[in-house]
Amino acid sequence: MTTTLTVSDDSLFGLENLPYGVFSTLGSSPRVGVRIGDHVVDLAKLLTDEVFAEPSLNAFMTQGYERWVEVRRTLQETLAGKVPDDAVHDLADVRLHLPVEVADYVDFYASEHHAANLGRLFRPGNPDPLMPNWKHLPVGYHGRAGSIVVSGTDIPRPSGQRKGPDDPAPVFGPSTRLDIEAELGFVVGTGAELGQGIPVDEAERHIFGVVIFNDWSARDIQAWEYVPLGPNLGKSFASTISPWVVPLLALAPAKVDTPVQDPEPLPYLQMKDAWGLDVDLVVTWNGQQVSRPPYREMYWSPAQMLAHMAVNGAPIRTGDLFASGTISGPGKDMRGAFIELTWGGAEPVIVNGEERTFLEDGDEVVIAASAPGESGRRIGLGDARGRIVPASLST
Repeated sequence: MTTTLTVSDDSLFGLENLPYGVFSTLGSSPRVGVRIGDHVVDLAKLLTDEVFAEPSLNAFMTQGYERWVEVRRTLQETLAGKVPDDAVHDLADVRLHLPVEVADYVDFYASEHHAANLGRLFRPGNPDPLMPNWKHLPVGYHGRAGSIVVSGTDIPRPSGQRKGPDDPAPVFGPSTRLDIEAELGFVVGTGAELGQGIPVDEAERHIFGVVIFNDWSARDIQAWEYVPLGPNLGKSFASTISPWVVPLLALAPAKVDTPVQDPEPLPYLQMKDAWGLDVDLVVTWNGQQVSRPPYREMYWSPAQMLAHMAVNGAPIRTGDLFASGTISGPGKDMRGAFIELTWGGAEPVIVNGEERTFLEDGDEVVIAASAPGESGRRIGLGDARGRIVPASLST
């Protein structure tokens, strides 16, 4: 038996999108599917290809760019017609899993607005809020791949050392300044060997797709530990990604120019056409919208971030994930972290009638995103949601 899939005109998951994910049904093993409307299609059954019976996208991604193009074309043609009934599942009836076996993870700091805001907060009175290196290279840090979780996973409040400005000595305990960072994550489909590098204008053949990324951040732990080596425990406890990987191919209509880069980057970061993405994010805090960060404002492009990751000869692997860093725009309602939105806690926001600064136990944050797609229709990236639960380590 076959069926024709119907997709509403206002759906963000039509044939223009077709994001990949990993799903399971009751009593079945996780496998690769594609979302269309409110359905998930089992690709192993639809395409009779065992690479999609794997519990992650890695085996498919390693097949390379030409294969990604071929499968996307086949799916757009096939899903426009009749589909075998046993390959189709209602979205409400499946469980979604982490779509990628993450190999390594790097988080960047690519928003000039975010970097400047934090510079003004942490170094008040400095005539230039940016550090001297910021406009010469995409600044980043290496994170913990094993702490990346799929949307819907509860986030235990992290514990660690912290020391306030008036504390005589550091103390240990649960973070009291727990924050979010609304970002995009980029999934590497094919990598590069040790010492090979990835030229900046070839990055699109290596980047498989895009996810929403929430880099949960314990600001008090981070503030005490980050000098001189940067974030560690304040970041490494959890990061949440959306379950759907939107192919970079689907985001071609969303390409925009990056802001003017001045001074001109060094040759290995120079692009013939430096592109960013016109992706609109929405941050809700306990069901209330508090911010709309615009990715098109990001200074450093995804291609430049990937090229910089590999320029020292570091190997790049299938499943590597790099994130953009907090996405912020010029307006207060465009700030993608609560430390910015509340100006370090000095300017609380009203959430459901209460003044709020940082996250409390029980709070839920949802980051959603959409972008222009083919034929003038918008496409969705899904959402990255997480709820804060009490610390499991507190002594």
